[in-house]
Amino acid sequence: MGLIRIALLAFLVALVSALAACNREPVQAIPAEYDPGDPNRPTIFGPGGLDLFGGKKREDEGGGGIGVNSFLWRASLDTLAFMPITSADALGGVILTDWYSFADSPAERFKLNVYILGRALRADGVRVSSFRQTRDPAGAWRDAGVPKETAAKIEDAILTRARQLRQETMAQRPR
Repeated sequence: MGLIRIALLAFLVALVSALAACNREPVQAIPAEYDPGDPNRPTIFGPGGLDLFGGKKREDEGGGGIGVNSFLWRASLDTLAFMPITSADALGGVILTDWYSFADSPAERFKLNVYILGRALRADGVRVSSFRQTRDPAGAWRDAGVPKETAAKIEDAILTRARQLRQETMAQRPR
């Protein structure tokens, strides 16, 4: 079962990386009665239209065609790569891990929920909830407290990795 999860995580990381690396080619213009570049053009949802696919995205926001900041998304997956991922929703910006035990402490296990809160790369753009359980003498798992700084340290690690990814991307752009 562990190999399936590792393979799934590797597939998700590769898929997100491939989506983020895609270049958008210009589409051939279709004749219209209005100027498509006009911000006041008629749309279903009013001026500016529905911006689900990054139409108004600034270059340094790192949208990449997903619902949240792609740098924070990729950094979160990189940071949590050692844990089994239960769910990863790139549009909603939610990553849920399964329980994970470190080899040196099999009587306790951890679980993380990561929430990416927007399209901007900001310090308050990611939230982590951490959970811990310990095994009692009868072998049952019981909820245990988690130090408050645990979630903050994981958030800091994600933010640091996101900044590195952004710097790498900016360095690769032609000037």
